[in-house]
Amino acid sequence: MLSYQHGFHAGNLADVHKHALLAWLLAYMTAKDKPLSYIETHAGRGLYDLGSPQALKTGEAAAGIARAAPLFDHAHPYLRALAATRAAHGAQAYPGSPLIAAHGLRAGHDRLSLAELHPAEYDALSRAMAGQGARVYKRDGLEMAQALCPPTPRRGVLMVDPSYEVKADYATIPRALGQIARKWNVGVLVLWYPILVDGPHDALTADLRSEMPEIALFEARFTPARPGHRMVGSGMAVLNPPWGMADEAARLTRLLSGL
Repeated sequence: MLSYQHGFHAGNLADVHKHALLAWLLAYMTAKDKPLSYIETHAGRGLYDLGSPQALKTGEAAAGIARAAPLFDHAHPYLRALAATRAAHGAQAYPGSPLIAAHGLRAGHDRLSLAELHPAEYDALSRAMAGQGARVYKRDGLEMAQALCPPTPRRGVLMVDPSYEVKADYATIPRALGQIARKWNVGVLVLWYPILVDGPHDALTADLRSEMPEIALFEARFTPARPGHRMVGSGMAVLNPPWGMADEAARLTRLLSGL
């Protein structure tokens, strides 16, 4: 149940989709001089090496960020976070969503809370986030979110990015998000999900709409990273998306569909 490690998949097209949209969201929200909370339930290790044997074995980063990065405007907040990470950690470094959040948030102004249950990933996350002002929890992330929500400050983002290696996640996460939404009705709740050839996301998105009828679904389809790979797209379900997010999501969908 704790076997998943994202190092094999870091920098793939699903990461590009979710991280670019997250970076845009945080840039939009921090443009206002009001503090916010960022909570992430499945944080991973935070920092990845795209030159590692794991990344090279799958080739997903080569088919992902390596091809997509030149298509972004250099001023995009996603590329700014990528550049800052590589300036600090080397040319093959890749930021997970915790580092993207840390880059987008304002030190001493915003609150950053992260959960990771996998022991090795938690240790790596703690090292990656040292000095970033983050609270890092070794616990079930949805339990942490239930305990923290509604947070202080109340304005903020919840990022839920599970591996879905526990198949029950497809059924349990919509209910958990619905509970959090009822406690934190002003929060921007974000859930990433994979689009696979056999369609397990169909029941997930139906359950999300049942729990939260107003939830927005932003999906991007792309060519599999290698023959036989089951993932053919990436989805971001967002409750309370800010103005302009649908347009940004549409731009990302067009960008990724062209690769």
